[in-house]
Amino acid sequence: MNHVRLQVAKARARVARLGFPLRAAPVPNGVEPPPPMRHTGTDFETDWARSQPARVARLALVEGVMRPVMSVVASPAVKGLDRLDRLDGLDGLDGPVIFAANHHSHVDTPLMLTTVPEPWRHRLVVGAAADYFFRTRIGGSIAALAMGAIPIERTKVGRQSATLATDLIGDGWSLLIFPEGGRSPDGWGQPFRGGAAYLAIRCDVPVVPVHLQGTGRILRKGKKLPQPSRTTVTFGDPLLPGEDENSRTFAARLEAAVAALADEATSDWWQARVRAHAGTSPDLTGPDIGAWRRVWALGDRDRRARRNKRHWPEL
Repeated sequence: MNHVRLQVAKARARVARLGFPLRAAPVPNGVEPPPPMRHTGTDFETDWARSQPARVARLALVEGVMRPVMSVVASPAVKGLDRLDRLDGLDGLDGPVIFAANHHSHVDTPLMLTTVPEPWRHRLVVGAAADYFFRTRIGGSIAALAMGAIPIERTKVGRQSATLATDLIGDGWSLLIFPEGGRSPDGWGQPFRGGAAYLAIRCDVPVVPVHLQGTGRILRKGKKLPQPSRTTVTFGDPLLPGEDENSRTFAARLEAAVAALADEATSDWWQARVRAHAGTSPDLTGPDIGAWRRVWALGDRDRRARRNKRHWPEL
């Protein structure tokens, strides 16, 4: 082993003695050297993943692998697709859309990729955490090819990430993003960050709120092996930012819309609409109580969802 290391060190030394053009030209004296090029994180190049061969490969993965796996593992019930017809009135039925969903599990992305309808499904990119999915070139390549992922900074709205997402939306690509910035640590939601709202305002495109119910039971944060369970994917009414609305207020309105969809998934449509109209939908983040009581309350909510029955409105 030491002999091999010695030979490698000698080879590196010989390469280091070679001059231009076999190695990079030296930086002139008095000139600040450029920062080293990175190929991970937000600097990961994903253009190749939107080429025609990569799109064909992703189509085969989504329809031939993800869809059968999700049908077995998640058994999804998809609701609210009729609400997407309202995009026609917003000049967005064939245009780019931002899908914003809550985030409890790694199952969320393949579940969304197989339930988002046409014409958006196969022209969709996924905003993925740059510090998680793009830490290495191998992991980033897999995420970009399999999910159409692009690196997004989740701690802030970074210029590089925002420019990439804006350019893609301008080219007609729709975006799937999880405004919470990461998976739920305890099964309850987390406050929405402003990335989805900022991009909607900047690109002037509608946002479709989506609620995912039950994915935390399949593969919650910290678990290694999935446990099959039933899930519900509920699409909400498309939202557009108001003329005087900033990203913070629009993000709050988007979070309230997803909370109303969560209420709909765990109760019934009519009562959820009544509470949403009154502004009393239960928060996604859960009750502000002790940890063990939050776990108990979450289990009670899940039990209500499993035995949920539709009721006629009380007129």
